Amino acid sequence: MSKHKYLILGGGMVAGYAAKELVERGLKQGELAVVSADDTLPYERPPLSKGYLAGEQDLKSIRISDEAFYEDHGIEVRLETPVSTVALREKKLETRSGKSLSFEKLVIATGAHVRHLPDLQQTPAGLYYLRSVADSSRIRDRSQGARQAVVIGGGFIGMEVASVLARRGIETTLALPKGRVWESFFTPEMSQFFEKYYEKHGVTLKPRATIDSISEAGNRIRIAFRSGEEIEADLAVAGIGVVPATELFGSTELKVDRGIAVNEYLETGVDDVWAAGDVTNYYDAIFRKNRHTEHWDNAVEQGRHVARLLLGERVPFVHVPYFFSDVFDLSYEFWGDTSEADQVAHRGNLTKGEFSVWWLKGGRLRAAFVMRRPDQEREWATRYIESQEPVDSNTLGDESRPIG
Repeated sequence: MSKHKYLILGGGMVAGYAAKELVERGLKQGELAVVSADDTLPYERPPLSKGYLAGEQDLKSIRISDEAFYEDHGIEVRLETPVSTVALREKKLETRSGKSLSFEKLVIATGAHVRHLPDLQQTPAGLYYLRSVADSSRIRDRSQGARQAVVIGGGFIGMEVASVLARRGIETTLALPKGRVWESFFTPEMSQFFEKYYEKHGVTLKPRATIDSISEAGNRIRIAFRSGEEIEADLAVAGIGVVPATELFGSTELKVDRGIAVNEYLETGVDDVWAAGDVTNYYDAIFRKNRHTEHWDNAVEQGRHVARLLLGERVPFVHVPYFFSDVFDLSYEFWGDTSEADQVAHRGNLTKGEFSVWWLKGGRLRAAFVMRRPDQEREWATRYIESQEPVDSNTLGDESRPIG
């Protein structure tokens, strides 16, 4: 049986950033092992729907650390090693190949699986999902020489993939599940701006596009909608979300509810077992509620934080939820949680794409979106969300008045 002081189950971004943090804090040779079902060292996920998909970055450039980092610091990385069973209180794991691993302290960082389109008995050739570097590589290869593509999903993955394909000169249709782009998040004014922007860049938007069937059509793919319309394309990409990878833990002592439930210290309730990243449903100390987050920043920050927890620094994870996106020549950032807002203020010029959006509840800032705006607004976003100081919505919406 292989024994390890620290073991990270999962080889994604949590593992990559936890390893870096542990090294910076004096990790000793042989203390850490990473067990991953993936065939690749931990890498950054955002480029998979941006620069890597576009062919502007390669695998080497998106790795969090290179092979020499793990070798130099005596970190054992077991790739292509899926785990079949876990015995948390006994502090043991067993791989599908029958090998046993023991640990003193465990971090569960199994991430998430891509959500598949319902009612499809099998995935036809030409239909792709995007979660891993292998997925991104397959989409990139398929898009070489493609003339038409359909992207299914109106969230940030769908928007990013559609922008990459359109920039490559592919006639791209973005099939939206609801009536407008990212209806669950964007305000109507935001959706209107992005819809016009995408149409200007050659993307055809198809709102309320419920899929009836997807089938192979020779060497192409046919998407049939419940409206009766059919589209043939060279490839289709579905970006409809992910589900936490919790299947190993259903019969364990862990509480599984929209992910593995952890407290503000990322503790699972089992001694010496933590969880971090996309697999978690963690207690958000700022918004005072449990939260499941599937963004890059959360994996990075929880990876760093759990490393400090392993070393005995028991401090709560306090962090404003954040993500960023790049589409065409636009970049934007978002902080917070819009779900309970009772007021929204728009600031700047939505026509020119130079604006920010601010969500409030009871006169306190809950969330902020910033695109092509002064850096000061980014500072305001994190400051007022974290502090929950009162903010005047009239000030937020008035370009001539500073917020703070």
